[in-house]
Amino acid sequence: MAKRANGDGSITRMKGRDLFHGRVYVTTTSGAVKRVSVYGKTRDEVREKMTELQAQHHKGIPVPDTNIKMADYLTYWLHAVVRVNRRPKTYQGYESVVRVHLVPGLGAKKLRTLKASDVRTWLAKVANTCQCCAGGVDKARKQPRCCAAGECCENKLSRRMVQWIHAVLRNALENAVREELILRNVARLVQVPTPDYGTGKGLTVPQARLLLKAASADRLHALYVLALAMGMRRGELLGLHWSAIDLERGTLIVSSNLQRVDGELQLGPTKTASSLRTLPLPPFVLDALQAHREQQAQERAAAGDRWKESGLVFTSRVGTPMEPDNLRRSWYPLRDRLGLTLRFHDLRHTCVTLLLDLGVPPHIVRQIAGHSDIGVTMKVYAHASLDEQRKALGSLSEALA
Repeated sequence: MAKRANGDGSITRMKGRDLFHGRVYVTTTSGAVKRVSVYGKTRDEVREKMTELQAQHHKGIPVPDTNIKMADYLTYWLHAVVRVNRRPKTYQGYESVVRVHLVPGLGAKKLRTLKASDVRTWLAKVANTCQCCAGGVDKARKQPRCCAAGECCENKLSRRMVQWIHAVLRNALENAVREELILRNVARLVQVPTPDYGTGKGLTVPQARLLLKAASADRLHALYVLALAMGMRRGELLGLHWSAIDLERGTLIVSSNLQRVDGELQLGPTKTASSLRTLPLPPFVLDALQAHREQQAQERAAAGDRWKESGLVFTSRVGTPMEPDNLRRSWYPLRDRLGLTLRFHDLRHTCVTLLLDLGVPPHIVRQIAGHSDIGVTMKVYAHASLDEQRKALGSLSEALA
């Protein structure tokens, strides 16, 4: 038998086990040339793995040599990558998913040996777990009865939540690929069910008129006008400055967003780059803003020394930024008086859907709403009304008849 050349590697049969052990020298992600082990049930299987590693070595592709566990890697990713490069609200959302779902489920796995089947099995388990067992209840509270009994309640995690958990894992592993810690992102090989977006997320024109009429006596009447007529998000409304509004030219610049992050109110940029936009103000929106400005001047005079100037359009009665959750104190009573069950965010859905029903081109609606992609405009929000469907089918029936 000819002598093996340097670098060819070696294959031996493991004592007491039905496995073959191969060793080959390759360049690792640390930059050093190390001897890496591979295992297989047959000699040919091991030889194939060794050949693949050697091919990567000759192409200059380093082989991951880290034994870091998922829990440690996810902690590193959150602090060194997400916190540095993403917005505080995004970090807060990622951290919650990592802490509540990823670490308990996959934290003990090694990053380099994580398989698609591991992810698929775990996600299936997550999808069949109730919100109580999945972290919906604080650990300091009493354990839910369903967990204590070994059975989950019927309040399952939504498809949208499962998709979000999968997306966070996919993003984390994609960073590991970029840093050459792993060769491929196994989360990309796993499919998750597409969320079911319900229809009818909004008001009809008569309902919207009734809502604005009912809100006319509310100190936040102008806020409801902007939400319905301009499709602005809650954070965009509460982060709106008077300096961004030109009442003479009739324009409004959406450039800031007010959110509570880590227990503090923070004024930051818009949700996405596409959310930064300049909008023309219709006459009735201008009237509402002018009336609100006069009302705010009266509140400033009444508050006296207690007034804290923030330059914001919608504030508390002493001028401080308005707590996003405190908007419910105005919204819930108004909604209940009209017998509605929709969320405040559905006012934005109403604006987009009504614009599309009026025949406004989707690309114009996308610019008004500040969507990052026109697919969002059409897939999530564009639910044709029954009247529009009846009209369309009626036209086709007349043509066929």
